[in-house]
Amino acid sequence: MAMSRGYRNYRGRRSKGKIALAVLLVLVILAAMAVMFLQQNIVYDKTGTPHLEVPWQKEPVAEEEEPVDLDLVVQEPEAPQREVTRAFSTGEEALTLEDWHTARSQAETLYGQNCNAVAVTLKDSRGRVFFDSGTAVSGARQVHEDTAAALAELLTGDTAADYTIARLSCFHDSRAANSDVENLGLKNTGGYIFYDGRNSQWLDPAKPAAREYLCRLAQEAAALGFDEILLTDVSYPTEGKLDKIAYGETEKSANLAAFLEELRIALEPYGTTLSIEVPASVLAEGYSEAAGLALSEIAPRVDHIYAAALPEEIPTLTAAVTAASETTDFVPELTAMDPSVTGSWLLY
Repeated sequence: MAMSRGYRNYRGRRSKGKIALAVLLVLVILAAMAVMFLQQNIVYDKTGTPHLEVPWQKEPVAEEEEPVDLDLVVQEPEAPQREVTRAFSTGEEALTLEDWHTARSQAETLYGQNCNAVAVTLKDSRGRVFFDSGTAVSGARQVHEDTAAALAELLTGDTAADYTIARLSCFHDSRAANSDVENLGLKNTGGYIFYDGRNSQWLDPAKPAAREYLCRLAQEAAALGFDEILLTDVSYPTEGKLDKIAYGETEKSANLAAFLEELRIALEPYGTTLSIEVPASVLAEGYSEAAGLALSEIAPRVDHIYAAALPEEIPTLTAAVTAASETTDFVPELTAMDPSVTGSWLLY
């Protein structure tokens, strides 16, 4: 039986179509995946410009650690230890070498190691100046031949004190007041020098020249090497015909405060401690109208406040000073050493 020539099954066109369709489908899928990839990885900067950020270019993000609950105890810094000074006085006259050696020997015998400081009077309430001052008014300087040597021995010699205090009487000063009544002296309402209840004269705290005179004396004392300047008689007169005093227009307390401010500035280059002696009543009551003293004005301007006190009065007076200024110390002036007094003191 003869077969039809050239006949066979033909499938070629159909296979090529399927391949093309499969390729097209793959391309569509790939395109869709690319669109999704781009959508997930396109970021925009601050200007709105798109950027492609692929995963392998991103910085690894560190896992957040859970906060650790630490029970921290913050320790407050300790307050600086205040120096305790226990001083004895050498008296109210110009010092000699014999005076110093005797006073030191007596202090060691009487007080042993309880004393670590000495107070020396360099100017008294009569206006006498007990050191070689170039500032003192004529006739005020009263020294012995060896006073300078005695002060040098006390300050820097073999028997030098550990801590030295120079006592300076201020506005109660007959010599300086009478030397220049117009610029220094406290006047009465008649224009003449004022005499207090003891027939004595005073410098006028309202006069800049009077304050400057005292500041220069204090600077000289600091330059000698004293650690502390203790001011006394920072006051207006409290005895006599006080209604006859020509006080001027400025408040008395303001004049005294101005003096303390000026003196602090004058002593700054020397790093000298500044202290003041006041009546105990000023601490107890807070002021003295006659003297022109106000504790609230004084305390912030000095480092120490001294006052004569009995041992049982010390806590009350200390509290009064602390209330006026937390940085100011109270130092009691005692007539005899008392073991119950544990802080600083000055013996007379």
